[in-house]
Amino acid sequence: MLKIHQLFLRTYITIFAAILITLTLVTYFWAKNLYINQIEKNLIQNIDTLSILLKNFNNIENIKSIVKDLHSELNLRITIIDEKGNVIAESDKDLSEIKNHSNRVEIIQARNVGLGKDTRKSETIKKDLLYIAKKITLNDSIYFVRMADYTNKITDNFAKLTLEIFMYITFFLIIAFLATYFISLRIKKETDNVLYFLTQLTNKKTSFPLKSTYTYEFYKITKLLNKVAVKLSKKEKQKAKQTTKLKLANRQKDEIISAISHEFKNPIAIISGYSESILNDEKMPLIMKNKFLNKIYNNANKMSHIIDKLRLTLKLEEGKQELLLIPCSMKKLIENCISDLKDKYKNREIILQGEDINLKVDETLISMAISNLIENALKYSEHEVIVNIGENSICVIDKGIGIEQKELENINQKFYRISNNGWNNSLGLGLFIVQSILNLHHFSLEITSEIKKGSQFCIKY
Repeated sequence: MLKIHQLFLRTYITIFAAILITLTLVTYFWAKNLYINQIEKNLIQNIDTLSILLKNFNNIENIKSIVKDLHSELNLRITIIDEKGNVIAESDKDLSEIKNHSNRVEIIQARNVGLGKDTRKSETIKKDLLYIAKKITLNDSIYFVRMADYTNKITDNFAKLTLEIFMYITFFLIIAFLATYFISLRIKKETDNVLYFLTQLTNKKTSFPLKSTYTYEFYKITKLLNKVAVKLSKKEKQKAKQTTKLKLANRQKDEIISAISHEFKNPIAIISGYSESILNDEKMPLIMKNKFLNKIYNNANKMSHIIDKLRLTLKLEEGKQELLLIPCSMKKLIENCISDLKDKYKNREIILQGEDINLKVDETLISMAISNLIENALKYSEHEVIVNIGENSICVIDKGIGIEQKELENINQKFYRISNNGWNNSLGLGLFIVQSILNLHHFSLEITSEIKKGSQFCIKY
């Protein structure tokens, strides 16, 4: 299969040869006819001139002398023929050797229409001649003045003219060929660049923009290819992101299954164990039986709480959780949260500081967010937990194990769990839920922490 510049070059060479041959042939026949017509006109003009001269001479010898003189000057064959076809004057041969010319084509035509012509080989001088004969009247008698030019001279002159025309045509066609050849080389270069770019694009290795200002068409092509490359690059990036998201989702799925399995394992074991004990021991004391039932109840509530957290997470993530915004006293709300947590953490101290502030919030959701933060502080700190109400924030401060700096960027992601340094945030939903609730309220969560120095979780509003 030919390349575009090769096809272009071969096509041009074919066209070049066809044009050259056609122009040469057309020029040849056109110029030949033009040249012969000009010779005919010159012969006719010379015949007319001679006719005028002959009218001033009555003596045949004088006519013969004029014919000889003109022949030497014009290098033309000149013949004077009477009405019967007899030659009375001849420039090239003796009259005694010349036959009657009444049957000559040019004489017959001249007799009929006044002017005749013919091209043939002369029987008298054995050369090819172009004959022109014209009928004239001298002293009331009809004569035929005939002049002839040698066709070999016509052919020689025309061959020289044809050669010159051919050289001029060839010269201009060669210039056109060279210009076209260099254009084809440039087109080859541009197409090679486009092909290389497409190859790189196919192999997903394009790292350079394609540029061309050679022609408008190449400019548009390169511009469109660059747009295609950008779109493909964006699609590849989106595909990579989607692949990453899918991998992350799969990992998170595995993690949540593992986390749920871990979270449900203990409550289920407790419920199953205590239930079995009650069923197997019909004589169990009432106090112990009630204790076991309380254990079963509490662990069932724990499982229900975990399920509620998962459901809330899905609602928050899908944006289906509705808000009921009402003005609330933050101090009173936090006091209620502390009161509920103290039932669970009876021996822990929670200190509330700062002045009260009223905010328009969803009381249930904000209570859940603040309770999560306080409970996290209680879990990972053995000292008191401080809740400080400020003008622009509510901060939960502990002096516990702290969080490593590299973990802080991911701690509020869904299902993210930390186990280093004793930190384990259960399903990894606590801070994700907190962050989602705050986002719904257009609040933000700011976390600062140092290992073994404690953490500070601030709700900014």
